[in-house]
Amino acid sequence: MPGEFDLIQRFLACFPRARVPVGPGDDCAVLAPMKGALCVTTDAVVEDVHFTRATFSAADIGHKALAVNLSDLAAMGAVPRWFVCALALPRDFPVRELSALGRGMAALAREHRIMLVGGNFTSARELSVTLTVTGELSRPPLTRAGGRPGDALYVSGTLGDARLGLQQLQAGVRRGPAVKRQRRPEPRIALGRLAARFASAGMDVSDGLAQDLGHLCAASRVGAELELERLPLSPGVRAALGPEGALRGGEDYELLLAVPPSRMQAFERACARAGQAVTRIGALTRERTWRIRGTGGRLLTPPGGYDHFARSGRQIQPDD
Repeated sequence: MPGEFDLIQRFLACFPRARVPVGPGDDCAVLAPMKGALCVTTDAVVEDVHFTRATFSAADIGHKALAVNLSDLAAMGAVPRWFVCALALPRDFPVRELSALGRGMAALAREHRIMLVGGNFTSARELSVTLTVTGELSRPPLTRAGGRPGDALYVSGTLGDARLGLQQLQAGVRRGPAVKRQRRPEPRIALGRLAARFASAGMDVSDGLAQDLGHLCAASRVGAELELERLPLSPGVRAALGPEGALRGGEDYELLLAVPPSRMQAFERACARAGQAVTRIGALTRERTWRIRGTGGRLLTPPGGYDHFARSGRQIQPDD
């Protein structure tokens, strides 16, 4: 296997030269932010936790590592600017796979005009990719804490596809729309920037709507009522998982947004003009709990979502 510095140069060759005062190759990157606030987030994708090398190509891994971080910027309404990448590689990791990983990451970086400005290489037993990503805000950030009782709840896209894709990969299926949603999530950067003009609170759906809605409610000190039949589902998810299964599905990387009633119509019109699919799924309430209203008005107990340190989430059950 080539040495560390040769590996660094092979990886950097996938990316354009960063237009910053000091970029890759020095002890630190030096950046020149514009006016406004700076958002910073970090996340990792780790072999045998977020992917297996038998079911994800190296390009898929590179794409997903950047996508999950960009999704956090989307949730805040930020414009992506720079990122640094820390790679931990097994000693037997093929050099051609390193280039493919870089190309997958670089293609998404070009799409969102974000520049690689530094990073680190080390050896490890499993492959892991850790990114720290920055974005800029020209208006106040969209946080989890701004929701108010009466705000309408919206979610982008469709839910549960990534969970179905994971199940299909585990069953040996290697192609299809759900598999693509698992391997190559698309961060909702444009929607996040649009939503920042209308929404009172927001976050991305990474651990499942059931769990993430609970986080938004806790931060905003409100409750919520979600209408199960309103959940946007693809035909495949509706047939295989149903709405209850979609609630527990992690890694969708859609946006969950709370919009005040006075801005709902303007928000929906703006989304329609921009080609952004959003669905109203419920509302925030004064009670400090949240509940699901199912078929025929039946109340259901919210299920758990994904937790890295828990063995399983709770199953959905009717209230007593």
